[in-house]
Amino acid sequence: MKATGITRKIDELGRIVIPKEIRRNLGIRDGETLEIFTEDEAILLKKHSIMQNFEELGTKLCNIISSILSVDIIITDREKIIATSKESTYLNCTLSKELMSLIDNRETNLSEEKRKIILEDQTIEGYFSICPIISSIDSLGLIIIISEKQEDYIYLAKVLSKIMSDKLDIY
Repeated sequence: MKATGITRKIDELGRIVIPKEIRRNLGIRDGETLEIFTEDEAILLKKHSIMQNFEELGTKLCNIISSILSVDIIITDREKIIATSKESTYLNCTLSKELMSLIDNRETNLSEEKRKIILEDQTIEGYFSICPIISSIDSLGLIIIISEKQEDYIYLAKVLSKIMSDKLDIY
């Protein structure tokens, strides 16, 4: 555990304020859910991603569609890849600022030409059809379909997004 030197008082309702700098450094947004753990005399807070509960479903969907259409599919949460039909080395790779921006802005994106997306030290190249996964009122991740030929898979990305968001709403 890393000491910050910051102290806070607990109010009468048992609340504390996590300093803005720490929230910014850890990418914690307003309204985001945190998990609370205890260890000995420590209280640990961890960002919670509801999408992690659907890694198995995501992987099955990726593999089924990839085998039928010969495309690669990636499913992300707000920060990293949680399921893929591509190499398992992509799992848990952190998203680029460009992809995070698509999540925040709830944008679909269809590349007109072959391009590259960089994830940590990995590069993925191809034609991209990208759709956000929106559950209730929050944008929780992305469906990314990568093809070798310029084809419009945005409707497929939207269908996969809807399947994931419907599952999340039930959860």
